Amino acid sequence: MGGHLYALDFDGVLCDSCGESSLSAVKAAKVRWPSVFEHIDATMEGWIVEQMYTLRPVVETGYENLLLVRLLVEILVPSARHSSVSYMCKVSEGLSVQEILENWLKLKPTIMSEWNEDRESLVDLFGRIRDEWIENDLPGWIGANRFYPGTADALKFSSSEIYIVTTKQGRFAEALLKELAGIEIPSERIYGLGTGPKVKVLQQLQQMPQHQGLTLHFIEDRLATLKNVIKEPALERWNLYLVNWGYNTPKEREEATDISRVKVIDLSDFSRNLK
Repeated sequence: MGGHLYALDFDGVLCDSCGESSLSAVKAAKVRWPSVFEHIDATMEGWIVEQMYTLRPVVETGYENLLLVRLLVEILVPSARHSSVSYMCKVSEGLSVQEILENWLKLKPTIMSEWNEDRESLVDLFGRIRDEWIENDLPGWIGANRFYPGTADALKFSSSEIYIVTTKQGRFAEALLKELAGIEIPSERIYGLGTGPKVKVLQQLQQMPQHQGLTLHFIEDRLATLKNVIKEPALERWNLYLVNWGYNTPKEREEATDISRVKVIDLSDFSRNLK
């Protein structure tokens, strides 16, 4: 039995959702921390969204966008720190956007603790704000996203087995595939937030009887995720790819070229591979 199976990340591989996720994060952050965002006007919001394009490579799960936009507000408006119950900590004092980019893995648990936040509450809020935006203004929500050039056609005309493996909530990925790309992928082929770590999803996919004999491919835009796959001996059958158009940095792409298991690909490679 021949053929190919492609497990595809969604954000940063198929869809550029940074504009939408940043705007949704600002909306949600205003609900979560109204006093911090009290004096943020449209110009300031524009600056925050612009900086989020720089910071997007550090985001693994959507709720982190809320933390990042709040940090940006506290950088932009130092007085906002004093609106916080944790103002004595001043975690954002002297912090730059570049320092956030370089130190996010250390910063995230610190601010979660200092701001007295919990992951599930932020995940639920972020999802609810997106649901409300979709319900009240579906065209506006759809329009804040875009598929990378050629990716939608590559999916439409692919003869391979296609699965979406993402940390995005599955209903949002499914809606964008349908409404923006014109593609209907069955929900059982979309492994979204809550379906487990990606390494576990890949294990499930390779163990399914119908996938025996297929050549396995996993396409990602986060090098850290690919490194996690490499650490799992059980996943050695997977061919691993890092896209050069997604939410990663030049430094990460350069590092990937020195990892034998990982191939860095461009959009034309992606379209050819999925045929």
